[in-house]
Amino acid sequence: MSSLMYLCTMKKKREIKALFFDIDGTLVSFNTHRIPRSTVESLEAAKQKGIRIFIATGRPLVYINNLDDIAHLIDGYVTTNGGSIVIDGRVIACHAIPEADVRTMMRFSDERGFPCILVGETDALLYNSTREIEELFHRLLDLQQVSSPVSIDVLLRQRIIQMTPIIPADVEAEIMPLLSSCESSRWYPAFADVTARGVDKGEGLKAVARYFEIPVEATMAFGDGGNDVRMLQEAGIGVAMGNANDSVKVVADYVTAPIDDDGVKKALEYWQVL
Repeated sequence: MSSLMYLCTMKKKREIKALFFDIDGTLVSFNTHRIPRSTVESLEAAKQKGIRIFIATGRPLVYINNLDDIAHLIDGYVTTNGGSIVIDGRVIACHAIPEADVRTMMRFSDERGFPCILVGETDALLYNSTREIEELFHRLLDLQQVSSPVSIDVLLRQRIIQMTPIIPADVEAEIMPLLSSCESSRWYPAFADVTARGVDKGEGLKAVARYFEIPVEATMAFGDGGNDVRMLQEAGIGVAMGNANDSVKVVADYVTAPIDDDGVKKALEYWQVL
């Protein structure tokens, strides 16, 4: 065996102790709104080998409605792009957006007439809701209910951990400099996810790894959208789905097949995790 082949083999045999998965477009198909059977079977096999499985998503917990097939396998959740981390039903990290920035976003939403999802610790509300936007999230994410049954006054008593304004990229670029304590990411053209500065899925992955005393180099992360870039960069192995944005593929260690073509299974087999 040549030295190059040996090095490649050793890299693929790296011991992986934790897997991190984005949901939409990575675990769950946009076409079927289901997890492919090959993915379910692969995660079951990984779990049997003692590998921990984590979700890392832009969705808040209240929006996670599509993981029933693997719920029994999940060891924890990095939600709202790292804004909240939940292990065994307990919140181990919560990064609130300062109230001044929340009020600024709400003022822009009022003045410019765009809807914005405000995500609190336990509830979410579509501020300045429109039927078209509710239908968008129903089609895109199979969400039957975008808003929790709470008023805006009740929601604002909670810490706000994510804001999702439905605005194009040029408006995002105009607004973000005015939110001094926030940063944004975008995985779908119609909207952006805004979190507290320094909060992203990559930081969430590292926080979970510290909590379980897992070396970061022993982690593997899968994603397809712009909000997955930092996670793929931080993970020991970053995998972009074949259906991923080009900005995700360029930072990944490996580009696998699309979600609907057994992409998760093929990546786990390529890296000899299974």
